Amino acid sequence: MRVAIVTESFLPHMNGVTGSVLQILRHLQRRGHEAHVIAPAAVGAPTEISGARIEAIPSLPLPGYRHVRVGTSSARRVAASLARFQPDVVHLASPFALGWRGVLAAERLDLPAIAAYQTDVAAYTERYGIAATTGIAHTHITRLHRRATMTLAPSADAAQQLAALGIDRVRRWGRGVDAERFHPSRRESVLRADWGAEVVIGYVGRLAPEKQVEDLAALRGIPGTRLVIVGDGPSRARLESGLPDALFLGHLEGGALAAAMASFDLFVHPGESETFGQTLQEAHASGVPVVATGRGGPLDLVRMGIDGWLYRPGDLDDLRMRVADLAGDTRKRRAFGEAGRDAVQERSWESVCDQLLDHFAEARRLHAADSGARARRIVRPESPAPVAVRRWHRYVALGDSLTEGLCDPAPDGALRGWADRLALLLAARGGLHYANLAIRSKRVQDLSGPQLARALELRPDLVSILIGANDLVKRRVDVAALAAEVEEAVRQLRGIGADVLLVTPFLPGRRAAALYTRRFSAFATALTGIATRTGAILIDTDLHPSLAERPNWGEDLVHLSSRGHRFLAYRAGEMLGVPDADALGALDAAMHEHEPIGAGVWWRRHALPWVWRRLHGRAAGDGRVAKHDDYVYLGRSSAARSAFVG
Repeated sequence: MRVAIVTESFLPHMNGVTGSVLQILRHLQRRGHEAHVIAPAAVGAPTEISGARIEAIPSLPLPGYRHVRVGTSSARRVAASLARFQPDVVHLASPFALGWRGVLAAERLDLPAIAAYQTDVAAYTERYGIAATTGIAHTHITRLHRRATMTLAPSADAAQQLAALGIDRVRRWGRGVDAERFHPSRRESVLRADWGAEVVIGYVGRLAPEKQVEDLAALRGIPGTRLVIVGDGPSRARLESGLPDALFLGHLEGGALAAAMASFDLFVHPGESETFGQTLQEAHASGVPVVATGRGGPLDLVRMGIDGWLYRPGDLDDLRMRVADLAGDTRKRRAFGEAGRDAVQERSWESVCDQLLDHFAEARRLHAADSGARARRIVRPESPAPVAVRRWHRYVALGDSLTEGLCDPAPDGALRGWADRLALLLAARGGLHYANLAIRSKRVQDLSGPQLARALELRPDLVSILIGANDLVKRRVDVAALAAEVEEAVRQLRGIGADVLLVTPFLPGRRAAALYTRRFSAFATALTGIATRTGAILIDTDLHPSLAERPNWGEDLVHLSSRGHRFLAYRAGEMLGVPDADALGALDAAMHEHEPIGAGVWWRRHALPWVWRRLHGRAAGDGRVAKHDDYVYLGRSSAARSAFVG
């Protein structure tokens, strides 16, 4: 098997994600499989490990962690790397930023993707006090894992979190532990003497807000104890000030880390956002009892009263009581430590990685089944073996101003948008009856009302839907309700035998547009589910980030320019199997130039009239009718003459 791994973190920075990837690479090599790694570039990063080539991609340092890099490559570049390696499966290690590009790239190449959920990013944003981004993080995680063939959850709690987000196909996959490196025999009396305490309370991990290390201040003054902290991070200076009696050892790894862990008398971990808790396993392997918060990954790793204690989340009095209980009872510490050591014996990396190979095999079967279920007479843009393409005879476009074609005037002054251009592309294959029912300012209720009613009367065999932007920028919006309304419309259209082309709404690449990113992302996620359930054809505009670039937007800065309409039309043509649509689009783009409009003109022509309409409770589409409420016929010859006009 050929396995491509797209990882958010890698050497030289060592953490749980990096450690897991290294173990997977070693196991793949031992089992005779081939591997390829795509990872953020960093000074000192290797080019090959365990027979796998490491392809470094551009990256930026993570604020607060100068040694941690965040990959910044496009999905196109990741897809190119995957295409060169030709994997059987793509493993996404703790995906978020680079992992998003990885899942999009796998989708482009029609490859199964397995997303290993390892970091609760949304919880981290809360701890860092960036509440505004927490919802965005949840939405992004949901979209990413729904697009993967399968998601691997490290604990029962993590699996429940994912299920609550509507993510299905979740399988349990924990982490292995190196029980030879982390072993009670690593305990060092000299090290303990240097620490100068009868009972050592240890912590190992990042020193960052999400780890809640400041909660360990509750342990101050427990007789005969000393707190020893291993790790580094952006909170270190603040923690050293708040925990003046603690000993900070900084970052340790390898034998030094194993010796420190085994030399603890008990291990404490207060973080409430752990999806697993690898250091808890390593403490148990070292024969050290654990006290951890009763939330997240520790629920699966710590057995109450057997190998440790779980305290009530947020209850620091309970934390202190549990630690004091073990600190004052040598016999109990020993019994708990031995039980913990016994518990990890069945969690070797070899066993865990064999489970991963089984998950890879299942993902490949699921992906093949998905492909069969989605099998249509439509070419996917990157399909290696195109199949027969369907020819449509009656096409109806539904939507708002984008589909009406604002900011895309023809030479005669009439509007023509992406749907009009798509109709010409389809008509070039033998003629087409075309209706465009879209009207500016319309919303989902208009789609599911008069537009749907008229479309059903016209009995089309192809319908395009691009709607929702006007709803999503309202002061209050119920995304789930909007999606349910769209889904009912799609089901009715599918019920008369029509193919439905769904297009996710999109935003211009402007700072002000970021206010609505979360809503647009959530709605796009919902449309993805609708397409899956109904068999609709989806154009996910996230796959085409260049659409947000300024030249693709008109003079009002909220509608597509002629260039943008052409771009979207050719992308739709690709999805519908129009021969050479990509090449035609490239030629068309080379023949046209976009001319930006000045800010003063923008205010006079667009911003001030919009404000006036809002103040008077009016919309630009009031009183307007659809430009093609009935079919117009586009013949082969007229389509050929018009394809490159304007």
